[in-house]
Amino acid sequence: MSEFRCITIDPAVRFGRPCVRGTRISVGDVLGFLASGMSESEVLADFPQLTSEDIRECLAFASVRENRILIDPAA
Repeated sequence: MSEFRCITIDPAVRFGRPCVRGTRISVGDVLGFLASGMSESEVLADFPQLTSEDIRECLAFASVRENRILIDPAA
């Protein structure tokens, strides 16, 4: 997943969860804020260290991960 410039995975930060570069804000945090009904502008106002590009990359990262999930049809 090296195509994501704003997302880093570091075992020493948030137990290796994917985070926005230079922060401890995880992709899951950003997705949770948006899923709870916060608008992009509200997220940016609450977390000024984030950019619109960071939020788009979080969404793209989640989309790529979702497409990689493998389902065992025998299960």
